[in-house]
Amino acid sequence: MDLKNKKLFLLDMDGTIYLDDRLFPDVKEFLSEIKGRNGRYLFLSNNSSRGTGDYIRKMERLGIDCGPEDFLTSADVAIDVLKKEYPLKQVYIMGTASLRAHMSMEGIRICDNTKDAEVFLAAYDTELTYQKLKDACLLLNRKLPYLATNPDWVCPGENGPLPDCGSMCEMLWHATGRKPRILGKPEPEMVYSALKRTGFSRDECVLTGDRLYTDIACGVNAGIDTIFVLSGEGKREDIEAMSIYPSRVADDISMILKWMKEEQ
Repeated sequence: MDLKNKKLFLLDMDGTIYLDDRLFPDVKEFLSEIKGRNGRYLFLSNNSSRGTGDYIRKMERLGIDCGPEDFLTSADVAIDVLKKEYPLKQVYIMGTASLRAHMSMEGIRICDNTKDAEVFLAAYDTELTYQKLKDACLLLNRKLPYLATNPDWVCPGENGPLPDCGSMCEMLWHATGRKPRILGKPEPEMVYSALKRTGFSRDECVLTGDRLYTDIACGVNAGIDTIFVLSGEGKREDIEAMSIYPSRVADDISMILKWMKEEQ
């Protein structure tokens, strides 16, 4: 993989750009380097606990100037699927208030009760309650269409990994015997959406992330180059264990920036 030919950088956030409220070193210079090459970056995330507005505010707190056009999340993919395949259906979302508000603003009909729900969507819910789990089991036993924003087992945290949407769906599988249709990474739709949005080709694109089974697998499934960073959840030994092979492996964003400068 030749970095000097890359124009579109698809960047995971949690564990790649930052960890909780700590921006990793050299991220700002890295983003400036991309723009200085007349390139573009999009922040990709399977984390569906926040709407895009929350991500923008977080990035601004970390000193990164950005707008809605710089983000593509599993929530955005879910919105597209719900609009296309389940138009006007009432959706029960096991997710945060931020996610629900974002999806409502995008025209999704949010349902607050199990009686009227027609579709069930599971997301990374940092406000999860036992009542939501009871509601989920009831809806899944009624055989409602079952979607999930992402399959991530954990989300990185300063004090260790935290259960993500994949872990919550695994709990529901043990309770109901049902597994969801996954919408975010590792499915390739996020990459396809990014290419369509920006107009770049697959050869001009590279995806960077800290999880092999979602980030890197997404790039592999979409047929683009990938960089696996070791600053978040993943470890080098996971590559052989999972048989998912990135184009390159970097310690962090600082190492990628160094490569970019060396390969001009």
